[in-house]
Order: sequence, then C-alpha cells, then structure tokens
Amino acid sequence: MSAESFTLNTQQVGDDDGAPVVFLHGLFGQGKNFTQIAKSLQPEFRSVLMDLPNHGASDWTESFDYVEHADLVADHLRAGAASSQPVHLVGHSMGGKIAMLLALRHPELVRSLVVVDMSPVVREDMSEFDHLLSSLRGLDLESLESRSAADEQLKEPIRSSMVRGFLLQSLTKDSEGFRWKSNLTLLHENLAAIGGWPEGEGTPYEGPVLWVAGANSDYVQEEYAPAMRALFPRVFQTTIKNAGHWVHSEQPQVFSEVLKRFLTGQEK
Repeated sequence: MSAESFTLNTQQVGDDDGAPVVFLHGLFGQGKNFTQIAKSLQPEFRSVLMDLPNHGASDWTESFDYVEHADLVADHLRAGAASSQPVHLVGHSMGGKIAMLLALRHPELVRSLVVVDMSPVVREDMSEFDHLLSSLRGLDLESLESRSAADEQLKEPIRSSMVRGFLLQSLTKDSEGFRWKSNLTLLHENLAAIGGWPEGEGTPYEGPVLWVAGANSDYVQEEYAPAMRALFPRVFQTTIKNAGHWVHSEQPQVFSEVLKRFLTGQEK
C-alpha cells in the first residue's frame, strides 16, 4: 500500500511551540476521543489527534495488519509531526499495540512512549468486542431516524450508557442517511488479528516508556511484564484506581496528571 496515497486524518490541539504529542486511539475510537486530555497538556505540549486506519475520517484498508498500520502511521509522522523532531507517542488499546510496534520499528521517530491498558501479547478472548460489533452491525441504518433512536435500539444488547455513547460517536449522517465511520465489517472479520501480536519484533526500544493500567481491567497483568520489559527495558508501570479499560475516559483528571508528569520529565 502506498503511504503517499493513504490519508490519515489528524487534528492539532495547542500551539506549534509546544513539544509534539501524538495520540492513537483504540478499537471503535477516533482521535477526538483525546481532546480533553490534549487540552489539559497545554501550553507545554501540542497534541496531534489521529484517526487510525478504518476509523473516523481516515482511509480504510483491505485487511488488518498491525505492522502495516504502524508503518502507515510512521510515514505520516515522518512527513508531519515528527519531521523536525521525535514525538511523544501515546496509544490506547489497539492504538497501544500500533504505538509499541511503531516505536520498535521506527525508534528515531519516538522520543517517549505511553502505552495505555495494553500489553505486547496475544489476547485470545475477543468475545466482548464480537458482541459489540455484532450489535452495531445489527442496527438497521436504512430505517434509522435519529441518533437517539439508535441509542434506544442498542440499550438491550449494550447496557452501559457510557459504552453506547462512545460507540455512537462513530455514527454519522450525510445526504444518503446514517452510516458508520468505522469499517465495522473488516474489524469484525479480523478480531483474531486485532487481539494478536506479531512475532519477530525483537529489537528493544531503548527510550522511556510509561505503562498505564486500569485497576479494574485485565489487559495488563503481572504475567505480561516479562514480555513488556524484554521489548521496552526502560518501562515504568503505574495503575490508576477505579478505572477499567477506557482509563482516560473513566479517570480523565488522574490520567492527565500522570501523563503530564511523565511527559514533562522527558522534556527536562
């Protein structure tokens, strides 16, 4: 795939004078999910909020491949945010795996790395995401009259109003009616790949790494630490209380404080 012809949508928060921080969201997300976190980093940092492939306003791919996605993001950064200096790279969930691979494959682009509630391991159980994707794909978009109607239809399969609200951010309406911004079909058919982790990325990233876990989540476990430290020897782990997998949404103030403290330390 030609990186020159592939569009990754981004928006910037903060002045050009700030040190660059790039945010990579998780499955179903968009760059704008980090808007409030990005605002909290001003004025010291300027944030680049990226829509990953198959999400938001970015182009879709024909397959799901972590290495391909990491290289596409790296090419975009090399021509943009990282053209004059390496960036601080923050990745959550699926975006965390892309961020880790990018740091391993293109270390010259990454000043520091923040991995949010994700580990460099294979996750076999993707049943939660299978359920969510099945629920979204089961929504009859042709007869849908409003976003609130979509929310009402999803109340039974998806009980959490927070999760429904997050997912419905990817529902948009144009002249032809409602549609999903995310490539739901491809994502659903590639859940095993999304839960996977490519082998052979064995050269460690020597830069500083912050590994953030949600206390109520199982994506970061003690048994995963050896794999993490083998690839990222300068890793520091922290756990945020009263937070599940969506750490930055459930505990935004605490997450912002932890993130800013880490990033500021790398600028000294």
